[in-house]
Amino acid sequence: MTGPVLAVDQGTSGTKALVICPERGVIGSGSAPVRPRYGSGGVVEADPAELLGSVVEAGGRALAEAGEAVVAVGLANQGETVLAWDPETGRPLTDAIVWQDRRAERICTELAGHEDELKQLTGLPLDPYFAAPKMAWIRRELTREGVVTTSDSWLVHRLTGAFVTDAATAGRTQLLDLDRVGWSPAALDIFGLGDERLPAVVDAAGSFGTTTAFGGELPLTGLLVDQQAALLAQGALEPGAAKCTYGTGAFLLAQTGHVPRRGSTGLAGCVAWRFGGRTSYCLDGQVYTAASAVRWLTDLKVISGAADLDPVGGGVPDSGGVTFVPALAGLAAPWWRGDLRGSMTGLGLDTSAGHLVRALCEGIAAQVVELADAMAADLGSPLSALRVDGGLTRSALLMQTQADLLQRPVEVSALPDVTALGVGAAARIGLDPGLTLSEAVPGRPPAAVYEPMIGPDEAAERRGRFRTAVDTLLAQS
Repeated sequence: MTGPVLAVDQGTSGTKALVICPERGVIGSGSAPVRPRYGSGGVVEADPAELLGSVVEAGGRALAEAGEAVVAVGLANQGETVLAWDPETGRPLTDAIVWQDRRAERICTELAGHEDELKQLTGLPLDPYFAAPKMAWIRRELTREGVVTTSDSWLVHRLTGAFVTDAATAGRTQLLDLDRVGWSPAALDIFGLGDERLPAVVDAAGSFGTTTAFGGELPLTGLLVDQQAALLAQGALEPGAAKCTYGTGAFLLAQTGHVPRRGSTGLAGCVAWRFGGRTSYCLDGQVYTAASAVRWLTDLKVISGAADLDPVGGGVPDSGGVTFVPALAGLAAPWWRGDLRGSMTGLGLDTSAGHLVRALCEGIAAQVVELADAMAADLGSPLSALRVDGGLTRSALLMQTQADLLQRPVEVSALPDVTALGVGAAARIGLDPGLTLSEAVPGRPPAAVYEPMIGPDEAAERRGRFRTAVDTLLAQS
């Protein structure tokens, strides 16, 4: 079956949808905002009804712009966001606990003795970022009723009635056996979730029921977690190929092939995707705050939004000696210190908004370089280049800073929001299982390539200042 597909990316701060034609590319797009609630004590929540409403609204807008019918739907999801819900009615029993939420920190502390076992079983370090600690927290603090799952299972159930999750999303829970790609009884018991009813683990492409949410009856044929969908869309199909997505956070993933890898440098070993029963794996590193740090500067009235990064930051030649560790929701890989908070040093009476913007860009970029170094160590060779996507890739200042500190070319995707493209490819394979991955993911030249404009000595000096600031934070804790 050929024809356009509707690909929907349900994200942290909004939902994006594309209508993708195999011959003509993107012929319609739409979006709808999501407004997470941030509170003291590490609270980050979202209204489940708003998540579902944004999916329907963004999809409807994309279809209206395309002006033609589609033959299938694909859905990408946030990954580690969880909620409890009634499997009979679909009614949410809790708010959605967003991936950035830190309230499960105490549970992770209690289970610290199981950390090595969990990493060997699941590939993931023990951290509230992942779904299982949040699921255990919900069961301890909020409700014992219904089922507790990642948000994709609830969305799919509301759309089609199915009770499923794709293998890559299941791999973000810390409950999936990385070798067998099935639920791990041992991991479930460690988190006190051994009696839970869990969704079936399915391929990224298949037949997951039909939905009438977008008019008519459409099959849902593609499911994939957001960062792995972006990895697919970037054409990172061979071991060693890597991408970084700059969204609410920044996420660096590298393809490792069909053999699972456990990171030895603080990275997570994950399922990249499963098609036709065959699993591909990846290494994954996270920066918790990227666009959310830009929003923080915006809320402080330093800038009026992400569009100000270049004009404000471009008004000064450098950061003026300011070093910013933007760990506003903690430090993720390779440190895994979610309890830490950000720091800003080197401030003076002459510090301007431009210096703060440049320091922020340098802080985000420096964390990504730390992840790239960790991946190079695990893979045995450095990244040759970095493919990037996400809304913040529109900032030439950030992208040039990234190339400078990485000392490698940075290739910017022609479409900043590629997650929907990746799950659209999965939806096409669900319709036509004979399609290969390379056939489903058309090659696209980058919109821009940023080459390093400083030498390795200056890059090392700037990275050294950032590492010193991080070391200071670690020493103070």
